Amino acid sequence: VQLVESGGGSVQTGGSLSLSCVASGHIFSFAGMAWHRQVPGKKREWVAGITSGGSTIYGDSVKGRFTISADNAKNSVLLQMNSLKPEDTAVYYCNAARVVTTDGDTYDEVWGQGTLVTVSS
Repeated sequence: VQLVESGGGSVQTGGSLSLSCVASGHIFSFAGMAWHRQVPGKKREWVAGITSGGSTIYGDSVKGRFTISADNAKNSVLLQMNSLKPEDTAVYYCNAARVVTTDGDTYDEVWGQGTLVTVSS
């Protein structure tokens, strides 16, 4: 099972970016997917999550600005980021929880490699 993020880049304050995370590997089901972010030297921060049923939840720092959505048929999750601020600058990671493959393999968590988002003032 692999997660591949894309869509990172550089943007000015107030701009928007859309991150994509596509899961591959004959996935049968997963409990949910989430986005996290990390600034070098700091702890990884949870940003937003979505369950397989479509329920969403957001961290306080991004609520009202970021939107998470999923396409379960494509095993992908998007993070639409609007009104970006310099403090949103970080490497953004996608993860999937409680993944079950069609072969019956299970994974507690799977992480992507990360994509860098830079917001300049």
